[in-house]
Amino acid sequence: MKTSRHCGVCRFTTRRSSCPTVAGESIEGVQDRLTGIATSRKVSELQLIVLPASLVVQTGHAASTSVQITSFVNRSLRLDQVADVAQLAVRASDPSVPARTLTEELESVLRSRPPFGGVVRSFGIGLLAAGFSLSLQPSAGGALAAVALGVLVGLIQLVRIPSLRATAPVLAAFVVSLIVFGLADRVDSVNPVRVLIPPLITFLPGGALTTGMRDLASGQIVSGASRLVQGIVALLLLAVGLLSAAALVGTPETVLIDQPVARLGAWAPWVGLILITFGTRLYRCAPRSSLPWILVVLVIAYAAQSIAAALLDARLSAFFGAFAMTTAALAVERVRSDAPYLVTYLPAFWMLVPGAAGLIGVAEIVGTDSSLGPTDFVNMLSTVIEISLGVLLGATVLHTGANELPELAHAVPGPHRVERWWRRHRRRGPRK
Repeated sequence: MKTSRHCGVCRFTTRRSSCPTVAGESIEGVQDRLTGIATSRKVSELQLIVLPASLVVQTGHAASTSVQITSFVNRSLRLDQVADVAQLAVRASDPSVPARTLTEELESVLRSRPPFGGVVRSFGIGLLAAGFSLSLQPSAGGALAAVALGVLVGLIQLVRIPSLRATAPVLAAFVVSLIVFGLADRVDSVNPVRVLIPPLITFLPGGALTTGMRDLASGQIVSGASRLVQGIVALLLLAVGLLSAAALVGTPETVLIDQPVARLGAWAPWVGLILITFGTRLYRCAPRSSLPWILVVLVIAYAAQSIAAALLDARLSAFFGAFAMTTAALAVERVRSDAPYLVTYLPAFWMLVPGAAGLIGVAEIVGTDSSLGPTDFVNMLSTVIEISLGVLLGATVLHTGANELPELAHAVPGPHRVERWWRRHRRRGPRK
């Protein structure tokens, strides 16, 4: 016998949980959010099976069980939708709001049309690519090329043919690489590989690789392994398009070897942060009220990464950047309800570029005989692990609320507890 209360909460839970999952949140984070909603509404016996592309929610006791199954394959959410869903999650914690009302509002959010047209969003990809280019290989020519090629990639994505959706990364990588390699001799470009990567930023699987590693670290083996495989397959698809264009043009192997250059000053990446912020507004349709906070998190992430590289080691910079990025995004969410964690976190994540390093490594492994390919690929995996640890540690620090601090103080022996132990030890005297 199913109860309507459990059915309504179950239905809203499955629909709401698909949003952060496809947006890139870890499985453990999704479970925590759903458990909080169920607890606030006094839903008993909540059972969750969360996977990257599907979810099973069971509520109620054996005699009154409700089960809801949903899948969300090939769905992507804009940041304005992510922000609206976050607001609905806050309202869902209020038991006086009917679950049916929340479900209807959620369906309306998921069906909402983007505030910008396809051409404007394509230009947003151009701004994202330019900002990413200024951090990956600062040069005026590379930034201008990134804008033009990014707009072209956006126009390719406007093609609404279902059969071509799966091959869009290969097609975009092939077209961009064909143009870059074809003009490499005529344009003063020292490193064509780093010129063609920024326009492909929307296809880079850095988020899937890092979230997969986080899921594995938290014990979600199925989700973590599937996301890692998804990320590696995405890198291979991009590499196929890149190498196919190189073979068609007759590009020598030496061109595919990564040789980073920096023709602009240290100011260039900071300008790139501003371009990434406005590109996020146009392409991902981020809410206008969240733009200052997106820029704040970007600046904090890049500053932490740069300081760690200068004072410690460049190989550890990704960990400190991820830690600072996560703590800053979670802190902003606590202060500003209109700037949810995922809205400010995702743009800053692109600054850590694990997907770009992986694509360079795969291209060098498959397309050249250079020993740098395996090295770059291993460095990418190391970066993914560092980012995962930084995100986990940052989330742990911010989630240690006031209720947990007394337990933490009780678990960690302070000076007063050491002193009491010493006094008892002296009164007892040495053991015979």
